[in-house]
Amino acid sequence: MSQAGNEIPKGRFGRPRKSIPVSDRGLVRVTPLTSGSRAVMCTPTVPRLDVREWLAGRDGVLARLRDEHGAVLLRGFVPLNADGLAELATALTGGLRDYDNRSTPRQRVSGNVFTSTEYPADQVIPLHNEMSYTASWPSTLFLTCLVPAAEGGETPLADSTRVFARVPAAVRERFERHGVMYVRNFGLGMDLTWQEVFQTQDRAEVDAYCRENGIQAEWLGEHRLRTRHVVQAAVEAKASGEKVWFNQAHLFHVSSLPDGVQRELLESYSEDELPRTAFHGDGSPLHPDDLAAIRAAYEAEEIAVPWEPGDVMVVDNEQFAHGRRAYSGDRSVLVAMA
Repeated sequence: MSQAGNEIPKGRFGRPRKSIPVSDRGLVRVTPLTSGSRAVMCTPTVPRLDVREWLAGRDGVLARLRDEHGAVLLRGFVPLNADGLAELATALTGGLRDYDNRSTPRQRVSGNVFTSTEYPADQVIPLHNEMSYTASWPSTLFLTCLVPAAEGGETPLADSTRVFARVPAAVRERFERHGVMYVRNFGLGMDLTWQEVFQTQDRAEVDAYCRENGIQAEWLGEHRLRTRHVVQAAVEAKASGEKVWFNQAHLFHVSSLPDGVQRELLESYSEDELPRTAFHGDGSPLHPDDLAAIRAAYEAEEIAVPWEPGDVMVVDNEQFAHGRRAYSGDRSVLVAMA
């Protein structure tokens, strides 16, 4: 249940959301992804239907479903490889973007299609909006499952409008007033190197990128770099017009790490020397209770369905956050960003 003053809105200005008629001559069934979620699942009613063929000439039906519902799972269609995923994403959005100013390790599979984040299988990736630690983020994510995990490994979702409404009003006000400052220290032998994050070996190119993107860069030696970047805590989603929680403070902050790792890092480094962490935009520390409330808001809104081979998930990156559950066995999920 929502707290007083933190009601969960039905739609923009409180109006109930309207369903979208999908005229597809009975080829595809559209149903809620889970009970109570506005995300939807599309399944074909005929065998061996290629989603690209279904969408051809259908007047932007997938874009409308994405804009209205925020996330669309395409299940039961002919599976897509990396090139097929790129073709679908390009047809819907006009083009793909590279993974710049990187935060997590990934491998390029083909063009601008990448593996999903390559963290160890026993680690959980908290819910977040892709690249919300920057001032320029992808509008749409496309994920396809080549090999589902033997157990776990779901890509959970959370409605960012509902997360915003669940965060206590006083916390929202503090975050929106100051924004979030992300501090990263490269060259400590932990986390990603600056060469991987910025995809260059040239310090001058890093400096130019940081100037162009409002990032404060400070070289502390030949290989050590500290960056500070102050960006938004919330935005108005373009498709819905609703305010959404849109930052990664809870993920970047040192408190997101296991207790033992936190303790070792804080014994070795001051807070602004950590490999990565977050502050309020004015440089003041984030309060543990605020971060706990934010994590609780995500947890309350989390939904998940197990991956099946060939699944494709289309996610409006502003309207929905995503993450990854721990898993066992092999798992292969590809991602493209538009």
